[in-house]
Amino acid sequence: MNIKALLSTAILTLSMSSTAVIAGDLKVKITRDIASVDVMHNGKKVTIQRNQNNKNNVDPRFAKTSRNCPPFCINPIVLAPGVETLGEVEVLDYLKRMSDGDSSILVIDSRTPNWVKAGTIPGAKNIPWTKLSVKKGADPLSIAEIVTEEFNGKELDDDKFDYSNAKTLVMFCNGMWCGQSPNNIRTLLKMGYPANKIKWYRGGMQNWENLGFTTVK
Repeated sequence: MNIKALLSTAILTLSMSSTAVIAGDLKVKITRDIASVDVMHNGKKVTIQRNQNNKNNVDPRFAKTSRNCPPFCINPIVLAPGVETLGEVEVLDYLKRMSDGDSSILVIDSRTPNWVKAGTIPGAKNIPWTKLSVKKGADPLSIAEIVTEEFNGKELDDDKFDYSNAKTLVMFCNGMWCGQSPNNIRTLLKMGYPANKIKWYRGGMQNWENLGFTTVK
């Protein structure tokens, strides 16, 4: 584990200290030092923890191993230069910071609504990849509205944006074979969004479900 990852884990552990004490009797923890994480979802507190049933099995929707490629091809660890790939502990850190009032962070479920209805990561906001894709019918005005109102970009002339105060976006979809969050990320990069302000949870819902984490509908 590199220094950045160690620091992220240490910060998360410290910020979770009170929660970890309360949930200290959990047998299936997130890490040795973190038992659960409280985040806000649609104005309500949700406790993220792992399923405590040692006989629990993964949701069948995420148990399938073989999907036709294309379109369901396995994505590389590094999706694009400058875009950081995250694991679950780092995603929890961003969720906690956002829930604690850090308005510079936005965790995004890039999937279409039919997937999201079945369950998503607590604290995430659904912005389907189709909403940023002209090829999928999104018009430039609605795209600009998302960039300015959701991502805190500032619209300039000639369909360009000032991203100096733009949010750090943490994007995910169904997993390493899913193209929905990669499509969102590539679209934003083409629009000039800074790569260092885009994070990608490659494991997505498949890894989240495999580890028995809390989801919300």
